[in-house]
Amino acid sequence: MNQTALLLERLGALIQQSVRDDAARHGLLPIHIQVLHYLTLANRYSDLPIAIAEYFGITRGTVSQTLAVLERKGYLTKQRDARHGKRVHLQLTPAGEAVLHESWVERVEQILGEQPGGAAALEHPLRALLTAMQRVNGQRAFGLCHQCAHFLTEDSGARCGLTREPLATEQTVRICREWTATADTV
Repeated sequence: MNQTALLLERLGALIQQSVRDDAARHGLLPIHIQVLHYLTLANRYSDLPIAIAEYFGITRGTVSQTLAVLERKGYLTKQRDARHGKRVHLQLTPAGEAVLHESWVERVEQILGEQPGGAAALEHPLRALLTAMQRVNGQRAFGLCHQCAHFLTEDSGARCGLTREPLATEQTVRICREWTATADTV
């Protein structure tokens, strides 16, 4: 194993330990914390149970059980999509957001901010590695809406070129399951 692979393995293990610690503090499993965090990042095309299954590479049954626990504990709510009958959108409650306060993500962001060049210096090589790993594993890419090949800026505002739907500004800075790389993000 080369040094870079070893460093990535060790970072992954440390992050997983942080996720387990965060989960244990709240009487949750790691996947519960991961789903809560995911929902803080997801746009309206990605705050769906099927998107969670795709993002984490887990079964729909596991997602269903996870959502039942989080809903029972008052950490998220389900809302029917008015335009798509059976589709259910998931939203964190204030209690769900509180669980993520002082989480592993905040600690990692703080450490990255203290590094020379900050997080920006690592973003491109990590994006390239992630993209390659997703391709090898046959997984959807997910990415920020405004960095997608389908993202359109028009006089009336932002629009998804795939769905043709207008996009609210807050949706464009979230991750989307329909994301497709542009020449700039590959």
